[in-house]
Amino acid sequence: MEYSKLVEIYEALSGTSKLLEKRAIIAGFLKGLNSEEVESAVLLLEGRLFPEWDRRKIGIGTQTVIKSISTSSGKSEDLIKADWAKIGDLGLVAERNISSKTQSTLFSGKLTIDQVFTNLRKLSEIEGGGSTGKKIGLIAELLSASSGVGAKYIVRTCLEDLRTGAGFGVLRDSIASAFDVEVANVQTAYDLTTDISSVAKIAKTKSNEGLLALELSVGNPVKVMLFKKSESIEEGFDVVGKPAAIDYKYDGFRLQIHRSGKEIKLFTRNLEDVTSQFPDIVKMIEKDVNSKEFIIDCEVIGYDKKTGKWKPFQDISQRIKRKYEIEEMIKEVPVMIIVFDIINLDGENLISMPFGERRDKLSKVIREDPLAVSLAKEIVTDSVEKGKEFYAKALSDGAEGVMMKKLDSVYKPGSRVGYGIKIKPVMETLDLVVVGSEWGTGKRSKWLSSFILACRDGNDFKEIGKMGTGFKEKDEEGVSFGKMTELLKPLVVSESGREVRVKPGVIIEVKYEEIQKSTNYDSGFALRFPRFVRLRDDKGLKDVDDLKRVSKLAKSQRSRG
Repeated sequence: MEYSKLVEIYEALSGTSKLLEKRAIIAGFLKGLNSEEVESAVLLLEGRLFPEWDRRKIGIGTQTVIKSISTSSGKSEDLIKADWAKIGDLGLVAERNISSKTQSTLFSGKLTIDQVFTNLRKLSEIEGGGSTGKKIGLIAELLSASSGVGAKYIVRTCLEDLRTGAGFGVLRDSIASAFDVEVANVQTAYDLTTDISSVAKIAKTKSNEGLLALELSVGNPVKVMLFKKSESIEEGFDVVGKPAAIDYKYDGFRLQIHRSGKEIKLFTRNLEDVTSQFPDIVKMIEKDVNSKEFIIDCEVIGYDKKTGKWKPFQDISQRIKRKYEIEEMIKEVPVMIIVFDIINLDGENLISMPFGERRDKLSKVIREDPLAVSLAKEIVTDSVEKGKEFYAKALSDGAEGVMMKKLDSVYKPGSRVGYGIKIKPVMETLDLVVVGSEWGTGKRSKWLSSFILACRDGNDFKEIGKMGTGFKEKDEEGVSFGKMTELLKPLVVSESGREVRVKPGVIIEVKYEEIQKSTNYDSGFALRFPRFVRLRDDKGLKDVDDLKRVSKLAKSQRSRG
């Protein structure tokens, strides 16, 4: 199918804010595709080139895109950059500068969806000397073969910033409508595969029966089950019932560990494959888990080599992104694994098994080693008093709080469905995303040093305040302005004077004195005296706190006087 047909869909989606209209547009488009076209089209509708869990990335930054637009349009890079500064969207810059008349390129005839998809995917394979030039050439060829509007969406796909307002929920419901299958079956199939494109193909070719036949696959990560936040042990029992399992909540990062024979893979909660960053964890698993096939859910925490005491998440977060000097990092920041759930064991799918039984199976395959692999500390009780005592003990031991779990609950990937809750003493911290910044002055002039924060509102982000405190001058003392600048520079989408706008991508935990109503920010709220707590490398944009929670916290503050 011609790429121009997909471009028409992009434009139609961008032209309406009504979810029902978006669903109808996508469903109508999908119905007209054959089974081979469905997968690539769904990925492109997501603004992706690979499934969510696939570690391959095309790795295209704004400078590469600027050079590609320059090459295909024949205009200087300076002119392209000037347009970017005015418009703030390289997709619109491409649309403006690239002729709507198809130029002579390597792609003969009309540009097809398959050509765009296949050639953009090739970007992930280009490495070595001259790779940047090759990438620029490939992108420029696609831009030249497309219309100006088509070029806009090629650029946005390269930058993973599609901007059509069609989120996962819309796409899921559209697939159900297009192929006459149950929405719940589409969701369940996605939860087990984390690949909505393959789910769409199965829905088209095998209908509901095919979706229901899908099973967990070791080596293919699933969305981890998420728990709601709660205020107290009493409220926790109201949610999960009595008796309940109560576990320590550790201050680390979530890890899903898969083993099939000799192959072990490690995935973060965002489905990022971090196996190469943690060879020490692989060795621990080989030694202390008595099974050759499993999927376990756990928390990784750091510890002090001299005292054995747990370290806060901030001290180990640097290991998630580290690609080099791994052995040195292992010595500098040792970690241990706290295991709390298992969803596959020896080829048996345990996802529908009650939590109490899953925990029992887990305990039988773990060889506990205090500085390697351990089971989460847990009690099972129906006593509020015992729950409070256990909570107090967890805090005194250095845990963040506790998790309360429903004993007969299944494992529901990705959902906060009341099967468990988490309780921490400080409920007022927020996980927010940086959407803008300002270059500093004086000795901080080379750094971004004031950050615009935003909470989530559906598929959008609404600003809620500015923050410049809590950072260090040097990286070895904590997260510095230099570190923040390093993280944000590749995400810059526009600059005006000292002000910078960035693509949402850097998530941080923030504490503050108060949430106030405000007309200064489009969220309707402002944080009073916000202060940086830590980077949340382990979280994705879907984990950013939403406007409903901000509003709830604002009300609870007022009720406390």
